[in-house]
Amino acid sequence: MRSHSDLTRRLPIAAMAVLVLVVALLPASASAERGNDAPEGSAGRAALTNLDHLDWLGDSVSPADHAGHSTYRLADEPSVGVLWTYADRQSDGSYRRVGGGNYDAATNTYGQGAFNADDVARAAVVYLRHWVATGAPASREHAYQLLRGLTYLQTVSGDNAGNVVLWMQPDGTLNPSAEPVELPDPSDSDASYWLARTIWALGEGYAAFRDEDPAFAAFLRQRLDLAVDAVDRQVLDRYGSYLDIDGQRTPAWLISDGADATAEAVLGLSAYAAAGGPASARQALGRLSTGIAQLSGGNARTWPFGAVRPWALSRSVWHAWASQMPAGLATASTALSRPRLARVAARDSFTFDPWLLTSGGADNGRLPTRGDTTQIAYGTDSRLQSLIATGEAIGRMSAARRLAAIVAAWYFGANAAGEPMYDPATGRTYDGVSGDGTINQNSGAESTIHGLLSMLALDAHRRIAARARMDVIERRVGTRTLDAEDANLSGGATVVTPESLWTGESLFSGTGYVALGADGRVSFDTSVQRRKANVLPVVDLRPGSTAGAVVRTRSRSLGRIDAGAVGAQGDSPAAGALLPVTLDRSLRRGDKRLMVDGSAGGDDTVRLDAVMLQPLVARLVLSGGPHATALLASASDEVERSVVRLGGDTSTRVAVYNGLGRLIATRRSHAQAVSVSLPAGGFAVVSR
Repeated sequence: MRSHSDLTRRLPIAAMAVLVLVVALLPASASAERGNDAPEGSAGRAALTNLDHLDWLGDSVSPADHAGHSTYRLADEPSVGVLWTYADRQSDGSYRRVGGGNYDAATNTYGQGAFNADDVARAAVVYLRHWVATGAPASREHAYQLLRGLTYLQTVSGDNAGNVVLWMQPDGTLNPSAEPVELPDPSDSDASYWLARTIWALGEGYAAFRDEDPAFAAFLRQRLDLAVDAVDRQVLDRYGSYLDIDGQRTPAWLISDGADATAEAVLGLSAYAAAGGPASARQALGRLSTGIAQLSGGNARTWPFGAVRPWALSRSVWHAWASQMPAGLATASTALSRPRLARVAARDSFTFDPWLLTSGGADNGRLPTRGDTTQIAYGTDSRLQSLIATGEAIGRMSAARRLAAIVAAWYFGANAAGEPMYDPATGRTYDGVSGDGTINQNSGAESTIHGLLSMLALDAHRRIAARARMDVIERRVGTRTLDAEDANLSGGATVVTPESLWTGESLFSGTGYVALGADGRVSFDTSVQRRKANVLPVVDLRPGSTAGAVVRTRSRSLGRIDAGAVGAQGDSPAAGALLPVTLDRSLRRGDKRLMVDGSAGGDDTVRLDAVMLQPLVARLVLSGGPHATALLASASDEVERSVVRLGGDTSTRVAVYNGLGRLIATRRSHAQAVSVSLPAGGFAVVSR
């Protein structure tokens, strides 16, 4: 299943640190730690990585050699490697390979195509990492052929030189303008996700082949330099200029205006720089990484809770798929010796991830509420790769391992369906699980690729893999959303159901919002909230609005909403910003009613979408076999104490960290009830 942005650029509903780079750059102390996490071979544990399904998705074509498109030794080796886009499960349990878009049997073509650059590039990364880790000749050959196929898709001359055509038909002909329309159109007319992913594959490919096959590596270097030239010409020509997004400045020099796309290019450029790439590549790497880091924001109590936002055009959107921003920053930090980049990655990995995991997991869309609760391997893998890369870059693998095991448990059953999403016997990863627990049992290229990237990471880190085999979500107490339209309304409070929930840069929760006038009240039942919690009204802030509201319980005021607390639209796709507003005071245990009262503002209204209730101490408890793990995440500005009961007759280990992953305290306990002292904005993992 290809990610939503590939089809529509952005919502609506729509790495492991680069293996070669990490092996080359790990300090001696980290190498010693890595020795405890070595791939299968010496320890006798069966590898999780199974390439059978990916091999089956592979194919070869013999494309024509013409002026704009060619590849390495095409005259001598006319066939190149490609990869089918989808694998649809049939009623008998078998799978059928299909392309994208409507199929025309008469011409044997698809509206989009059979093969695409995104998946060919990322499959090449899988084979490269497997070859580097195991020395498998078959993976070396697959990587070689896929890189030849990928570089054929790259345009090598003319105004679009360096860019990449996204789609190829079954006979090897290119389809620059797909149906439905892709942006950019034609697909090689501008910088794109597929250009970024091509740079990722070429960078890791160059590093892997540099000594093993210097002639092929020289070709990859030539094509990579061509791609970097395209980024310089179309993206980095805006370096140092900024967009004005609802009063907030964001970098104008990101690929497809995205830190997500840009991060995947950064993974390749980091590998290239570490393998001796030219100064031009290092400069591009530094500038792109700087742009990504500037989309970091918030803290444990405020949106986006320490995350690096993926889209420069919205203050309200985060999505798990393609969220390799911390991995990109961590690898760039190492390649460029810039520790500040890794600190941004640490805030995302060790402040945001604990919030994300306790509040539902790696969703396709936090917009800013849980607008799309579907979860796919691309999202889970992005979080896993980022944790490992960040931990290795800053020497905080203790924190990274513990969180990574919780993330990876999604593959083994700790998900909304309670069923495994990856099958090590076949190498299939299912295409996703919805919020209601329905599994999409297709197993297309993207899911297969990212499932395997995760398994490669787990095979390289045995301690993470051992702890990840948890398949039951015992308990989750995290941020919950109460939709305003479902509350009790009185006075000048009216439900508004917009024609579209998508605002142009974010998504209203539920069915719409409540327009709250000066004499209106929205009253929420909070009796289900049994713990102290931060209160974050989600408000469609409008520039120039004079409306406001007071948020209170029956006994005290918690804070005020200023509906005009946002800048002018500027370069944003829509005026205003749908954002959570953190109030000064928290909800107490026992507060059963929360009221939002409109205040003076003339005829203007507060557009109240929802209220998010964020526990001061959130928790997630997973179990499976002999293991159980509790994650506690602080959203408090002071030390909080909590008690954890995991049961069992073995000792428990408590590890406490701050919001940057620094170990604060660790101990073992034989008590059934373990008391944990949690630092402000930090997290703890209790395990047996």
